[in-house]
This record gives sequence, structure tokens and C-alpha cells, in this order.
Amino acid sequence: MNYKRILFISAICFSLFACTEDFLNKEPLSEVTPDNFFATASDLQLYTNGFYRMFPATSIYNGDSRTDNLIQNELSDELRGTRLVPTSGGGWDWEYLRDINFFLENYERSDDEAAKNKYGGIARLFRAYFYFEKLQRFGEVPWYETTIDPTDEEALTKPRDSRQFIAGKILEDLNWAIEHMPAEQEVYEVTKFTALALKSRVGLYEGTYEKYRGIEGYESYLEASVEASEELITNSPYTIYSTGNPQEDYANLFNSHDAIGTEMILARAYSEALNIGHNVNYYTTTSSYGRPGMPKDLVNSYLNSDGSRFTDQENYNQVFFTEEVDDRDPRLEQTIRTPGYTRKGQSMELAPNLGATVTGYQVTKFVTEPVYDTNGQSITDLPLFRFGEVVLNYAEAKAELNTLTQEDLDNSLNLLRERVAMPHLSMETANSHPDSFLAGQYPNVYGSNKGVILEIRRERRIELFMEDFRWDDIVRWKAGETLTQPIRGMYFPGAGEYDLTGDGETNVVLYEGERPGNLISGVQYYELGADITLDENGLIEPHPDFGNRTFNENKDYLYPIPRIELQLNPNLEQNPGWE
Repeated sequence: MNYKRILFISAICFSLFACTEDFLNKEPLSEVTPDNFFATASDLQLYTNGFYRMFPATSIYNGDSRTDNLIQNELSDELRGTRLVPTSGGGWDWEYLRDINFFLENYERSDDEAAKNKYGGIARLFRAYFYFEKLQRFGEVPWYETTIDPTDEEALTKPRDSRQFIAGKILEDLNWAIEHMPAEQEVYEVTKFTALALKSRVGLYEGTYEKYRGIEGYESYLEASVEASEELITNSPYTIYSTGNPQEDYANLFNSHDAIGTEMILARAYSEALNIGHNVNYYTTTSSYGRPGMPKDLVNSYLNSDGSRFTDQENYNQVFFTEEVDDRDPRLEQTIRTPGYTRKGQSMELAPNLGATVTGYQVTKFVTEPVYDTNGQSITDLPLFRFGEVVLNYAEAKAELNTLTQEDLDNSLNLLRERVAMPHLSMETANSHPDSFLAGQYPNVYGSNKGVILEIRRERRIELFMEDFRWDDIVRWKAGETLTQPIRGMYFPGAGEYDLTGDGETNVVLYEGERPGNLISGVQYYELGADITLDENGLIEPHPDFGNRTFNENKDYLYPIPRIELQLNPNLEQNPGWE
């Protein structure tokens, strides 16, 4: 069944499997019982279709706003260090787990062996996905693999299991799915390849999380990531999407209405016909919602087109916009508005709209034709798992294991560089001259592979921008202090007239005091100190009131368990620092 249709059907049909408000001990409605369901492949498919609602929607592209990747008009609680312990909610929800376990207890009633392998694998994949999210958010949590009787107080008041136990169970479910699911290529349905991609992600996350906290045995998780990634690299139909046009291919991968299945292992579908949309165009183009922008430190991270470091030059923070974006990694001009930018399907060149972005660097990733600019009308399919992530996982896991070779890099990360005609990353060069700019962001990277690990992190931040990886990367690298570094935007030397398109025409005026008379149509006017604040170096300071932000190393890597859950289950312990 086409996943675009699954999205529509699941929104209607999932109420068949709805549960009462009690978590974990809910009984399904009478329409779904072991005696009258789970007999045919269609039954198994219909039930598992409901699991797709677990996948994120808009958070795919605005999840980075929790971090230093995507700066909005309001800073997240994570960036400000102002998270509080919630009374309820807070991500401590278990509805899907009960539904998954109910399915796994009953699906083998079917006589269709092929269907049992496929849908049993799908259910285990979703249970792994469910628990992986819990592990990332809360750390140790109770593991349940059966439905819970509402009178079973011992089960309902179960203490947490260790994170190693949870991670092991996640990999166990994924290995079962990988072994039993057919090797189908379906961009809108989970498959064996999705299970491999999730295993690649889980292994890298847990391996680095434990390594950077000095926990013994982390190697096995990194090896699991390498194993899954290598299988996808060598024995799957996926490749890095490229038509041989390095100036457009990266952008086109993300502004295509329909997911490009050569690289997208799994995508979330949107449809104009079914009126299923999201708001990425509205989010990135309007002055009244979010005003997201790329921060300057990320712009600085993009290499020059010859592979040299932009930050090696003097006064790199005070280079005017048209010069700083010139002759850089082509992914920069395919991610933000730069001179020559036109909307998809349009020919008019547009300057960055400083009213729609707090940093001046206006995001264009996922943005399509202006006809979809109305809130909730964007129909770009959004990536959930793609091959580009897998090759980065592979390179990083091998680097952290000290088993990485130049051949490994050429068969993984350097494929991403080839797409945009960037020089290959040289392991020898990177390790002999580690980048001091990156080392300042990640001071706990050490060892003989320090330089190449830093470069892999550069590549990951650039390639996966706005795909909601940055928070999890910061957590697993134990790099929380990175989030407290100053947030800055575009450079302006002061009040004056500016040309942001390089065509010799003024399109931005910054002024002090009275607004200029005789306003010119199409020119943007902003008052310094009111509309835009510049710091002492001439950089846009989008949040001058939040200059001294904090990150508590003893608590902020995990989220707190809601108070009511601690009252309901006295055997739960609050995460450290949140007591």
C-alpha cells in the first residue's frame, strides 16, 4: 500500500486501536480482539499502519531550533537553560508501546508466514524506535515487552532497567526485523533497510554516548553501527543522489515534492490531493512566525570550495555577506539565500529577507514554489532515514573505533562531497592539522583521530542541517557547553546602505534615529537598536538579553521525569539534577 495512502487511512482507522488514558495497562476496544483479528495479512497490515503515527512531522525540520543550528525569534528552553520539571506529559507517554506489545502477543495467530515475518518485523522495528526515543530523552526507563494487566501492581511500579539493557533490547528487536523482513525498497513504508538504518543510528548514538562518558563496553555498539551501515553501503539499492549538477543536486533532494527514493530510505509523505501538508515555506519566508536563521558559527563552518578552511583567514567574522558566501562549499548556497538565489519555479533573484530571519541567513532547505507559502500547505516529502546519514554514521563509528581508513572515507563521507564537487576529506591531512575552530567547539575530542573526527562532525552538521540531529549529536558527544557559545548573525559595519545580492543595487538600509524619507520600493529598512542589534564587532545579535546562557553538565543531557509519574510509581527515580 502506498504510504501516502497509509497516512490518510491511519488518521481515520487508528481509533480502532485507541486506548484509555491509563498508560501501558489499556485494553483495546472490542472491535480488535485475538479471536476476531490477526488472521490475515490485511489484518496485520491494518494494525501496523497505525504505528506510522509515531514518526515526527514538522519537527523534522524545526527540531534543530532546540539547538545552536537554527535560531528563532524566541530561544528554546534548552538553549536558555530554563527547562523545568513538568507535572505531566513531557514525553513520558507509553500508548504506542502497549499497542505494539498487544500486536506482538497476537500476530502469530495468522497462518501467513510471509506476513508474520514482515509485520512482526515492522512491529519490532517500531518498538525499537519507541524505546530509542525514550533512551535518548530519559536515559534508563522500564522495559516492557508484554501488555500489562491493570491489576499487576508489580509490573506497573517496575523500576528502571539499565541503559545497556535497554540498548541491547533495541538492537535485539532490530536484528530480528533485519533477519525476517523482506529486502524491499519502499520509500513510504518501513522495510529491512529501514531497520538497518535505525540500527546504524542507534549503534552510533549509544557507542559515542558511552565512550564520551568513560563507560566500558561502548565498542560493541559502534561495531553494530558499522555492521548495519556497511550492509547498506555494500548490499542495498541506495546511493547518494546526484545528477552530476553540484550546484543544484543537494537542494533538489530536499525541495522535491516526492521523495527521491534512490537516497531516501524512508520519507514522511505529504499530499496536496489529500490535504496533508506542513508549513516549511511559511516558517522560513514569513516575518510573523519563528523567523528562523542559520547562525554565523555554522556559516563559518562551511569550507571554501577548494577544501580550505574559511576560518583560517584573518578577521573571518567580519567579512561582508557577498564575499563570505562566495566560492564556498556549494551546500551553503543550497541551504540559505545567497546572491543569485531564486525561488523554485521562479526567475527573480531575491536578497535575504532580514525580516524573516533573526540572523540574516535565511534558510531555503525544503522550500518550494511560492504557491505553497500559506501556513500548512507545503507538500515536500520529508526525510526520516536517508542514505546520506548512513554513510556519515559509518565514517564516524569507524573513526571512534580507530579502525577508519582512507578507503572507508572514500566509500562513505566523500560520496557526499563528490555530490557537490568538493575535494575529498584526507584522513592524513585532517589528523596532522586538526581545525582549531572546530576544536574550540568540541574540546573533549582527543587521540590520533582527533582531526578526522572533527571533520566528520563538520560534515554531519552541514549535511544534516534542519533534519533534527543536532540535539542528539550534542548529547552523545557530551558537548553541551557548545550550546552556550555566543549566538551571532550576519556582519554589518554599522548604519548604511547595503547590497546583499551583489548586483550593485541597494536592498537593505540600516539606520539610526529617524527613518529615512523617500523610501525606495523593494528596499528593506531596519532601525539599529530596535529592529536589529549589532554587537561590538558588527555582528547581528539576535538575542542580546540572553547572552549569558548556561548548560548544566550534571543534568541537562537528559529530560526530567514528570512529577506525577514519580508519584504513581515510587520505584522510579528522577534523573540526576532534576530532583
